[in-house]
Amino acid sequence: MLKKERYQAFVQYFSDKQPEAETELHYNNPFELLIAVILSAQCTDKRINQITPKLFERFPSPESLAASTSDEVFTYIRSVSYPNNKAKHLVGMAKILVDQFGGTVPEDIDDLQKMPGVGRKTANVIASVIYNAPAMAVDTHVFRVSNRLGLTTAAKTPLAVEKQLVKYLPQDKIHIAHHWLILHGRYVCVARSPKCKICAISHFCKYYEQQNTPSALKRKEEQEIKKVKLKAIKLKKDKIAKELKKRAVK
Repeated sequence: MLKKERYQAFVQYFSDKQPEAETELHYNNPFELLIAVILSAQCTDKRINQITPKLFERFPSPESLAASTSDEVFTYIRSVSYPNNKAKHLVGMAKILVDQFGGTVPEDIDDLQKMPGVGRKTANVIASVIYNAPAMAVDTHVFRVSNRLGLTTAAKTPLAVEKQLVKYLPQDKIHIAHHWLILHGRYVCVARSPKCKICAISHFCKYYEQQNTPSALKRKEEQEIKKVKLKAIKLKKDKIAKELKKRAVK
């Protein structure tokens, strides 16, 4: 299948099945989403959603967060990954947001990256989710799934993946394709054992295709035979060891 055909199949399937896909982070406004995305780095959305309600209640505006200290913020986010650094980032972000942007979350990718804790991925999330900009945030799920599906070729960095996806996806689908890739990677195309047997898009997946060639299937069969033999050998050894132990006791 040609790359163009893969993209068409990808967009067609998810446009039909998940036309309203969105982030699983809970937020009520751009400021809250910015906080949540900064906190979500190397942490699960589930964990972030557990701690943000009290954090948002205490800091309802950029001004209130900017007036706080990293020590106070830490008490609300201590259960997330790297809480010390993230507490400093949040306070620093709020101060710049107030001083340089009048308390309004900017739309421009470069402006967003002026704030602590906001790298290219976070900036792209904000731009795409809040402003529906054609920006592609590449996290581990997007990186893995786009490669497995064959949407990217020899893309070894997040930026390389981003450039290829933005090049081939329709402009009006880029912002939502980010969520399609994340959700598919989170629940179906998982890292260690992708659920290919229940995957509805395996028919255009390059990874699935490679795993089911005659040679690949033969390797799988040989591996299964090897596992069975090793298991039989282990059982035999265990049985012998058990018998020797009984004799030693007697």
